Amino acid sequence: MDFGKVIFMTDLDGTLLTDDKKILPKDMDAIKRFRDGGGIFTAATGRGYAMARRIVEDVLHLDVPTVLFNGAGVYDFGADKFLWQCEIGSQAREYIRRLSDLFPRKLGFEVLHENKVYVPFINKTEQEHLEMESVIPDGRELDDIPEGGWLKFVIAAEPSDIDEVQKTVEQGGFEDAQWVRSAPFYYECLPKGVDKSRGFAELIRILGAENRFSVAAGDYMNDTAMIRKADLGCAVASAQESVKRAADLIVCDNNSGAIAEIINYIEKL
Repeated sequence: MDFGKVIFMTDLDGTLLTDDKKILPKDMDAIKRFRDGGGIFTAATGRGYAMARRIVEDVLHLDVPTVLFNGAGVYDFGADKFLWQCEIGSQAREYIRRLSDLFPRKLGFEVLHENKVYVPFINKTEQEHLEMESVIPDGRELDDIPEGGWLKFVIAAEPSDIDEVQKTVEQGGFEDAQWVRSAPFYYECLPKGVDKSRGFAELIRILGAENRFSVAAGDYMNDTAMIRKADLGCAVASAQESVKRAADLIVCDNNSGAIAEIINYIEKL
């Protein structure tokens, strides 16, 4: 297939990035070949502005917008502005308050507010996450975080605690939002009706790429909607079983050159 007819969107963590948060040279070489051939290559990540910027700008050098916040925003790093975004309503603050009361001193909360990261409650898991991503958060109290601009919030904790939080949310009372498990340690609250497939659709609209063959790749349940919606949905070998079942193509794991394998497959279509 002519790369000039394709738009390819990949998840970052666990898909494009190796377990030690690097991009393999073989993947970088394949991405360059794909882009040189006219293909549109970009990313859809649960990361917000601060945590995605280093990879998007300094490593990938993307020249097209990126889907951030698990689909709640499309950001153009070149122009340094949002092209589309969807905010959580005012109920998000109350959801944080209720869950922190139900699970005292167990949960860390990270509010992603456009290009800022607020952490009103911190625990060991959240601290390690911030250190890994070299992000310095704003640690102000929950009630002091500005109104508006909340694109999502993340709950960080041990997997067993996240399991209990997820059960609590699913029992009811938290329906005015979209909830997704993005990793064993993280549970996310997004605007209702928003996921990576929504962000991908908005990006395609913005770029006028509706006639291109769409490809999506991922590994975790927050990637499932995007994988299902794409013309070619791909899962890495290390993906969750439910993600593999949603995919049209399963390739090698994220430590072995999954993106290069997908691009080689596209070329042969």
